[in-house]
Amino acid sequence: MANTKSALKRLRSAERRRLRNRMHKGRARTAVKKARLLIEAGKLEEAREAVRAAVSALDRAAEKGVIHKNNAARRKSRLMQRLNQLERAA
Repeated sequence: MANTKSALKRLRSAERRRLRNRMHKGRARTAVKKARLLIEAGKLEEAREAVRAAVSALDRAAEKGVIHKNNAARRKSRLMQRLNQLERAA
């Protein structure tokens, strides 16, 4: 356990940041999963909207520094590849 006042304050602020980061990361993960499931189900219109939401959530997480910008870019790229495959098949 921390001894100094400043270290105790850092613990409190780190906990607040952790919870905030977790929220952004969780939203992004949920959006990506939803989009992926809709793509796999072959629901084109719903998948397009879900991918748009997932891209937005990933961008927001990257902007906040929760995930690295290249990590967000890679995940968006993979999601778009799957969506494009579905569109070509339809």
